[in-house]
Amino acid sequence: MPLSRLTKFFGWPVIAGLLLGTCIILWLNSNGAGSDNTTDRNFHIGTLTPSSNGWGGPVSYSEAVNSAAPAVVNIYTRTKLKRRRHPLLDDPLFRHFFNNSDLPQQERMQSALGSGVIISPEGYLLTNNHVIEGADEILVLLQDGREAQATLVGTDPESDLAVLKIPLTDLTSIKVGDPANAQIGDVVLAIGNPFGVGQTVTQGIISATGRYGLGINTYENYIQTDAAINPGNSGGALIDAHGNLLGINTAILDKTGFSVGIGFAIPADTAVKVMRDLVSYGQVVRGWLGIEAQQMTPELAQSFKLNAPTGVIITAIYNNSPAFKAGLQPGDIILRMNNVTVSDGRLSMMQVAQGRPGDKIEIEVLRNGEKVTVNGVLGVKPPTNNG
Repeated sequence: MPLSRLTKFFGWPVIAGLLLGTCIILWLNSNGAGSDNTTDRNFHIGTLTPSSNGWGGPVSYSEAVNSAAPAVVNIYTRTKLKRRRHPLLDDPLFRHFFNNSDLPQQERMQSALGSGVIISPEGYLLTNNHVIEGADEILVLLQDGREAQATLVGTDPESDLAVLKIPLTDLTSIKVGDPANAQIGDVVLAIGNPFGVGQTVTQGIISATGRYGLGINTYENYIQTDAAINPGNSGGALIDAHGNLLGINTAILDKTGFSVGIGFAIPADTAVKVMRDLVSYGQVVRGWLGIEAQQMTPELAQSFKLNAPTGVIITAIYNNSPAFKAGLQPGDIILRMNNVTVSDGRLSMMQVAQGRPGDKIEIEVLRNGEKVTVNGVLGVKPPTNNG
């Protein structure tokens, strides 16, 4: 084949191939391929820059548990229950055949269990009132294996708390935290003796704070948690991630009696205040105003020509009570107490109860359509049987 014809046959494919190769080289160079400059390619899986927002947490909570667990005890109670006597045992003729002797009253023992928390090295510990209520014997078992018969110092059924004392030395007391600074989402641990299996730790978060109106106790201001709380956990510790006591585990919200992630604990500051009063005075000293009140409803608010159903209506006042001396009257609508808006009757009752006898209180009421401010001094609540 002549050379001119070969050139004509292969020329255009060769030229096209050279042009295509040149374009590929130019494109690769424009994207940094083959270059030593790696400034724009510093991305590697597993070496992302950590977040600077401060989030993080421990891999283990063992330090918190090791700090608090020695102060959490198991509580076993025994109650003597008298069996019903057969009617023949009280029949004179029947008793005659037993030489007129007095037959002993038949008894049986009932056992229960719960938990408690050592608050002071002197042996004072907190638990729930319902754990030891009616018990004839109270046995406390420590984490280190020691046990002791406990003495009942006092109870406060209105908050479901009780104080016990054990005659042991070298006790580890728990560090008390600050529930007022606890936030929803904080990690918490529940320590107790569920179902009597032995000391157990469960983990969760704070689901809510300031829970009240549940109808569990007279005075309610619970920490809600999803840490598992089961029968036997009552009276145990709810601690933060550092081992500080935040609350005394008290109740669960479930008809089956088993944990479904809604548990309640009495804040530690409230529980410690109750303990100090019971140790010092034998009873809890709470502020008392001396009124009976009704929660405002939308219908009542409309009848009083109020824009919103806030406040509580005074329905009765005890004679010679602090409210009586301050000049409060039935029909007054309490709007504010100590510059705090009154939105719920039970919450306001808690606010008064947290005060001490002798504390001054400023109350703003709506009377006959006009706002009136009265000043009073909290007193001591009289015994229930005195009205």
